[in-house]
Amino acid sequence: MTRWSRFNIISVALGFAFLYLPIVLLVVFSFNESRLVTVWAGFSTKWYVALFNNQGLMDAAWVTIRVALLSATVATVLGTMAALSLVRFTRFRGRMLFSGMVYAPLVMPEVITGLSLLLLFVAIGFDRGFWTVTLAHITLTMCFVAVVVQSRLLSFDRSVEEAALDLGATPLRTFFEVTLPIIAPAVFSGWVLAFTLSLDDLVIASFTSGPGATTLPMKIYSQVRLGVTPEINAACTLLIALVTVGVIIASIVTKRRELQRQRDEHAAFAGR
Repeated sequence: MTRWSRFNIISVALGFAFLYLPIVLLVVFSFNESRLVTVWAGFSTKWYVALFNNQGLMDAAWVTIRVALLSATVATVLGTMAALSLVRFTRFRGRMLFSGMVYAPLVMPEVITGLSLLLLFVAIGFDRGFWTVTLAHITLTMCFVAVVVQSRLLSFDRSVEEAALDLGATPLRTFFEVTLPIIAPAVFSGWVLAFTLSLDDLVIASFTSGPGATTLPMKIYSQVRLGVTPEINAACTLLIALVTVGVIIASIVTKRRELQRQRDEHAAFAGR
C-alpha cells in the first residue's frame, strides 16, 4: 500500500484549493446580505430573488438553455454518425480529409472558429440570431461527441452485432436494438459534454449572436465589466449547480450501464 508523504498531501491540497476555492467563495458570497461581494454581512437569499426578477438575465438564460439543448442533441446525432463512419468504415475516399474536418474544432482557437462562422453567415446572407448561435455550437461540440463515442466503439465487441445479423435482423434494427443500447453511456456522456460546452461558450457566441440572441455568458460578461454584483454570483452558482447535476447523472447512468453489461456478460458466460 502506497503511503502519501507530507509533501504529496500538501501539493494535492494546494492544487485543489487553487482549482475549487474561487468557486466555493463565489457560491458562498451569492448568499451574502451585503451588495458588496467581498464583504460578508450575513446569510440571505435575496439576490436569487433579484436574479429571477431580472428580466434581462432570465431572457438570456432561456436563450442559453434552448441553444444548449438543441445544439447538444443535434451534435450528439452527428457526432455519433461521424464516430461510426470513422470506426466501421476504415477505407473510403477522403477519409483523412473527413477525419481532419471532424477533429479540427478540437484544436482550432475559438476566435478563429467564431470569426470564420461569422464570415460564412455574412457571405450567405444568414441573419445572426438564435439559429446562427445554435449552428455554431453544433460545429463546436460535435467533435467532442465523436471522440467520446469513438473511444467506446473501438472497444466494442462486434460479435453481438454479427449474432443479431445472423438471426435475421436488418443492419438498422441491429444498430437500434443492439449497438445503441451498448454504447448509450458514451452517447449520453457526449451529450452532457456538448450541453456543458454550449452553456459555457462565450467567444463563439459573441461572434455569431444577433438581436434577441444574447446568451447568459455574454450577459454576465457585459455586466461584469461594469462591476461584479451578487446577482451575477447567484447566476453563476445556478450554472455550477446545473453542470454538477448533469455530471453526476451522467456518472450514475454510465456506472449502472457498465454494471448491467458486466452482469449480462457473466450470465451469458454462465449459460454456456
